[in-house]
Amino acid sequence: MATGQTTIDVGATPQAPHTTGQKQHGKRPFQGNHHRKGAKHRRKQQKAVQEGSHEEVLLADVQALLASQKISDGVENGTENGDAAEEVPLPAQGSEIEVEVVELSSTGEGLAKQKGSDHIYAVSFSVPGDTVKVKVYRHNHDEGYSAADFISVVKPSALRDDSRIKCQYFATCSGCQFQMLDYDEQLKIKKNIVVKAYRNFSQLSPELIPEVLDTIGSPLQYGYRTKLTPHFDGPPGNSRRGPKKSHESMPPIGFTPKATRKVLDIEDCPIATEAVRKGITDERARMAVEYGNYTKGATILLRESTKRVPKASPTDTIEVPEGTPATALRVESDTHTDFKTCITDQNATSTEYIDDFVFTNPAGSFFQNNNSILPPFTAYIREHILPPTTTTTTKPIKYLIDAYSGSGLFTITQSALFPGGSIGIDIADKSITYARRNASLNGLAETQCRFIAADAPQLFQSVSAYDPDETVVVLDPPRKGCDASFLRQLLRFAPRRVVYVSCNVHTQARDVGVLVRGAVEGDKEAGEGGARYEIESIQEFDFFPQTGHVEGVAVLNRVDA
Repeated sequence: MATGQTTIDVGATPQAPHTTGQKQHGKRPFQGNHHRKGAKHRRKQQKAVQEGSHEEVLLADVQALLASQKISDGVENGTENGDAAEEVPLPAQGSEIEVEVVELSSTGEGLAKQKGSDHIYAVSFSVPGDTVKVKVYRHNHDEGYSAADFISVVKPSALRDDSRIKCQYFATCSGCQFQMLDYDEQLKIKKNIVVKAYRNFSQLSPELIPEVLDTIGSPLQYGYRTKLTPHFDGPPGNSRRGPKKSHESMPPIGFTPKATRKVLDIEDCPIATEAVRKGITDERARMAVEYGNYTKGATILLRESTKRVPKASPTDTIEVPEGTPATALRVESDTHTDFKTCITDQNATSTEYIDDFVFTNPAGSFFQNNNSILPPFTAYIREHILPPTTTTTTKPIKYLIDAYSGSGLFTITQSALFPGGSIGIDIADKSITYARRNASLNGLAETQCRFIAADAPQLFQSVSAYDPDETVVVLDPPRKGCDASFLRQLLRFAPRRVVYVSCNVHTQARDVGVLVRGAVEGDKEAGEGGARYEIESIQEFDFFPQTGHVEGVAVLNRVDA
C-alpha cells in the first residue's frame, strides 16, 4: 500500500446520476484505425507483459465473446469453423446507431452488437439487456471491436432502474458505472470480474483455481469516499512561451470524462463523505473569488480527517476540541464523538480510525479511500492470515512480513497475532516515518512492530533471521502488481503462507499464477530452487460501490513435498 500522488484517477473516482434521456456530447476528434502490423505487435507485447491495463482487460473480454460467437454461429449454421456468412459493413465513425448489450466487460463497459452483425461495440453506462443509442468514435479492426459513446437508452434492461441513480452527472462523468443497478447485482458482477481475471490472466488450469467466494459488500454504498482530487485547466490560449494570462472567469472544476480532454464541472459527488462534499462546496466558493490568481491548471485535494474524543458514558456531551474548525461535522457514537473536517493541504496530516486503531498519513498520500469497509476487511485478514489448522509436525507461525506496507495498515492491525513480531517494508521513506508514528500511536513497541525503508525486491535481505516455516508474507502492491525480481525472491525465501491483497485483480491473478507454478516466466525450472504454492481461497471486497472496481484477497499455502 505504497504512498501515491495527488493526481486524479477518474477511473477510480466516485461520481453519479443522470436519466436515460438524450446525453449532451462535446465534440470529439475521430480516432483513426491503428496500423494492422502495429496492433499485432502491441497484442504480442501485452500477452507477454500482462499489465492488467484497461485496454488489455477489455480486449480479453472482447476476444472471449468473439470466440463464443464463432462457436455459436458454427453450431447454428452447421459449419465446422463457425465463420460468419457475410461481414456487415461497419458504420462510419461519428454515426449514431442502436445496439443491444449482450455482456458486461470487466472494465464496466457493456459489450454490444448491432442487429444483423456480430461486430462488438464497447459502450459505458450500459448493462446486459439494454438497447442503447450510441455514437461510434473509433474502430479497432485488428482487435475486433469498436468504441462508442453512450447517448441514451432506447429499451431498458430488466436489470436497469434509473430511479436508483443519485448523481446528476452519471453517464457523463466516468467515475461511476453501476448506479442504475441493484447493489446485490453489483456484487455479483464484481465476483464475475474476479472469476474472469483468474481465467484470463493466471495461466492456471481450472482445477488449480478454487471457487471464488461471494463479494463482501461495503457498509456504505454512497457517502463512503474519503478522498477526491478534482482539477481545473489553465486559462485557454496560454503557451509555454510568452506572457501568462489569468482566468477571466471561474473555470470548470471536476473530472475529465473518459476519452476526452475537457473538464466536466462537478458541484457535488454523492459517493464522497459528507466532509468531502462540504469541501467541494467550500473550495468552489474559494475559487469563485480567487480564479484570477491562477495562470495554470491545478489539482485540488479534498481529504477527510477525523478528530476523536472518547466518552465516559453514552449520554456524555463532548465539547468541540480546541483548534477544531467551526465547520467540522459532528458524528456521535456510544463510546466517542468524531469531528470530521476536509483537508486541502497535501502536506498536512490526516487522521482516521479503523475500529480502535488510529492512522495518520500525509493528506496527499495513498490510503484506502473507503473507511466504512476497513473494519470488516482487516477482520477478514485477521481471520485468514494464519493457517486454519496446525499439527505437531508443523512449526507455529511467529512472524509477519508486510511488503509494500505504506503507513502500516496490515503490520499494525495484525501485529497481535505474531509473537516474533511484524515488520513492514516500503520504498518510500515518508511512508515509513508515518508507519513508525502510527505504531507508537497504537501503543506498539518496536519488538512487536517495526518498519524499514527498502525497495520491495530487496526486502528479504532484511529478514534473513526469519524462519520461512514460521513466516506469513502479506503483499499489497500497486496496480501494476509485483515485478519478476520480487516474485523470484519470494519463491526462494518460500514463506509458509502468502496473503495477496490487490486493487487490480488481473495483475493479482497473473502473480498468483506465478506462485502456483513456482516459476517466473522465462526461468528454466520451477522456482529456480524455490517453492511453489496452492490457492486456499479467493475473496473479493467492494471498496468502490457504484463503480467497476473490486479489491481481491488471495490466500496461498506453500506446497511441501
